[in-house]
Amino acid sequence: MRRLVVSLIALAFAGAAHAETIRVGVTAGPHAEILDVVKKVAAERGLDVKPVEFTDYVVPNQALAQKELEANSFQHEPYLKAQVAKTGWTIVKVASTIASPQGVYSVKVKALADLKQGATVAIANDPSNGARGLQILALHGLIKLKGRRRHRDGRRHHR
Repeated sequence: MRRLVVSLIALAFAGAAHAETIRVGVTAGPHAEILDVVKKVAAERGLDVKPVEFTDYVVPNQALAQKELEANSFQHEPYLKAQVAKTGWTIVKVASTIASPQGVYSVKVKALADLKQGATVAIANDPSNGARGLQILALHGLIKLKGRRRHRDGRRHHR
């Protein structure tokens, strides 16, 4: 959180970002909750941070690219890079923030070990989060991924 506050302060005093209020796009949930705390800490340092909450992952980058925001905090770097490559936006990473864990959810299956052979599962449809989903399935032995081997101590190694 301290890094995010410091980054927002630096952003506030950077060339084009001389604004009384820094509008920061976040997605609902952990990113919005964290920014509420950041807002309080920033206010103690004389900086007005206004969280702008979004319900999807495309619009915050679009709003930032269109200068409707001064910053956003909701994505991991591979997702940002994929969006920039796809759209040509000139958005850059200025700080790191949290990375939310990814889970596996089911109404019928209580544990991954109970998943039957040939079962259908869904993973995210973007390359970075889709890869995370595949890695979870491979970690639990449900699929095998090419290019993965184990270290001598049993940890997985990526080529």
